[in-house]
Amino acid sequence: MKVRMCCAGLRNLLQGLSFGAKYYSKHNPPQTMCPYSKIGPKKSHILDCSKKNLKQRNEVQDISYVQGQEGTKVPSKRKQSTSIVTSDLLHKNLLKSEQENWNNISPTYKAMTKRIKEKLEELHNMYTLDSGSPKMRFGENVYFEEDGCIFLAKAGDGEGNAEILFSVEDLGFSDAFIQRIRISPDQRYMAISLKSENSEEAICIIMKLGSLPVVEKVIPSVFSFEWAANDVLYYTTQKNLKCQNVFMTTFTYQKHTKLVYTEQDARFFVDLYCTKDRRFLTINSNSKTTSEVWLVDCRHPFESPSLVQARTTGVIYHVEHRKDHLYILTTYGEPAEYKAILTDNYIHRINLDTYCTSCRNSKLMKAPVASSGKENWKLVYAPEKKTKLVDFEMFSDDCIMFLKNSGHLYLNVISFVSHSVQSIKLPTWACEFELESHPEHTTSTCYFQLSSPVHPPKRFAYSFKENNLIEQAVQEVPIITNCHTTRLLAKSKDETLVPITVFHNKNSKELHRRPLLVHVYGAYGIDLNMSFKEEKLMLIEEGWILAYCHVRACIALLHQLGFSQPNHTALAAASAGGVLAGALCNTDPALIRALVLQAPFVDVLNTMMKTHLPLTTEEQEEWGNPLEDEKCMKYIKSYCPYQNIKPQCYPSVFITAYENDERIPLTGILQYVQKLRKAALDHASRTSKKENLRKCATPNITANPAITPKYTDHPKNLGSDLDLYGKQTPSPEDLSSRIPA
Repeated sequence: MKVRMCCAGLRNLLQGLSFGAKYYSKHNPPQTMCPYSKIGPKKSHILDCSKKNLKQRNEVQDISYVQGQEGTKVPSKRKQSTSIVTSDLLHKNLLKSEQENWNNISPTYKAMTKRIKEKLEELHNMYTLDSGSPKMRFGENVYFEEDGCIFLAKAGDGEGNAEILFSVEDLGFSDAFIQRIRISPDQRYMAISLKSENSEEAICIIMKLGSLPVVEKVIPSVFSFEWAANDVLYYTTQKNLKCQNVFMTTFTYQKHTKLVYTEQDARFFVDLYCTKDRRFLTINSNSKTTSEVWLVDCRHPFESPSLVQARTTGVIYHVEHRKDHLYILTTYGEPAEYKAILTDNYIHRINLDTYCTSCRNSKLMKAPVASSGKENWKLVYAPEKKTKLVDFEMFSDDCIMFLKNSGHLYLNVISFVSHSVQSIKLPTWACEFELESHPEHTTSTCYFQLSSPVHPPKRFAYSFKENNLIEQAVQEVPIITNCHTTRLLAKSKDETLVPITVFHNKNSKELHRRPLLVHVYGAYGIDLNMSFKEEKLMLIEEGWILAYCHVRACIALLHQLGFSQPNHTALAAASAGGVLAGALCNTDPALIRALVLQAPFVDVLNTMMKTHLPLTTEEQEEWGNPLEDEKCMKYIKSYCPYQNIKPQCYPSVFITAYENDERIPLTGILQYVQKLRKAALDHASRTSKKENLRKCATPNITANPAITPKYTDHPKNLGSDLDLYGKQTPSPEDLSSRIPA
């Protein structure tokens, strides 16, 4: 497990700029988990789906929603208690049934599972351990995390001479992993958040550093935290997936803790971020469409926060600071034919006549700190046509922006001195990047790592002085030479061009006969996670084709271009990606042979009608409010996977889920499986021809409570992805020997 020890909290805003700054990188263990990602690392159940029914992330599924006209009525208060008791009993019965199912079928995959695990361990030892950990630099000191320990080394000494500052196991937190690290400006204190795989909430441990580091304080239920001064820590608390209170605590002469900010509106989520020059600590209160930022002057951390700009409908913004100006990343302002870099005497024009939906109106503006209202915001920079701003890092005289266009990553360097923009090409295989922390904003070099699902992280540096990109060779990482990367554009029904990234072995012949695994997500403006995973490389080596469809499913085009065929195609989705994958199964089941879902969101309608659930109110901006808008209700029902299950020939379906999941409770998933299984069996029973029965037969739906996936990519915890992409369907001839168990 590797931790991202940097202040790149900007990513929360930059992931599409369509869902607000509260979203952190999806399924990226080093930073805090996005509170809307709907994936909870709970005790896992494996559900192999073809003849049973399930629902979605409702905490308790009301029986009235399962029977009759599902999802069209709100249960009366009178019936609620009875429904909850009945639903509880239904949950236990369904879970018991699935567990028995899994116990019966799991021996079939025992040998294959053993082979897969051995192969993954081999790949892990070959790649991940050699790629190094992102580092946090403070002058001559370098901090880094590895395997649950935090180390301190001197620059240039190498990791071999590092001393241990903190160990998860030594403090009795063996079941937890490090999520976030912040070092105080004078390096006397270190704040660490630890998270268990069985909990949504983290604890914050404050260590006093020195010759013998000691635990100074432990704070429960913490989401984000930042040092405002050497001994002043600001932090937010989390309860029921909501984060609305900000506290300040001190550690020297007058030790005390006090509440400094409260967000009253349940739609908004609060997090903290320090500007790169550490001049201000920002309190960010965001919904998916609106945001508001308050500033704490780090020179006067005990003074009340000041407002940058009151929230305005449709305006999202996030701030950085440089030389008495706030640099504001925002959606504010109308699209124009030209956007420009503006300085006192210089204009650099960029043609921006149209924007793609996910990045529309994203731009960098600036305003004086003393008069920060939006009426004083002036344009500094806007990305080029159909380009998405992925991340942003501010330095004393420059700004680096990581951008994505048609699936390609590149970076632009904006010089505030020469008033120029330099575009830097990145390797064509690069799909994901990870910034290393640069607490000293005056540094002359920006370090980051690039990776892809089949390329291990590789370290790069951009030198501002030399204006060039340098590939770091600190440690030897084997070069992947046999994998080919293809980038495509598929035209959707509404003429939108959807990027697709395809990986396959260069030596593979007759690609139309090869098994294909397609990944989709498509919600909240979040990109697919395309960081390196050993199991993806293993699939490439065994002849698979991997495709990542950015936002929508593009399977028909892949088949037309000769990448596999329906009988050899599997579709993978997690969390809200279950909406897209489940809907496709209902409308075009013949496109795929197998479907794998991880904690899927498959009943949007019933979920958005249950306002007592922790995420429902704030997610109405994403999915709509069927309780108040009949058109919205009908529209959601038209695509909702659970609502549109019908007797037909479905692909084989394999599902993993987690107990006590606050985002997507297991009860809903069990009910979805039950309904889906029944629909498949009903269709089979109506079919008299043996050939049709064979085609529509699907493996048993099973549950395995033994697997416990974590919020981590460490291969020692193989439960998550191994189970997600395994045990799904041994039925097709070509897939039977290739799909991992």
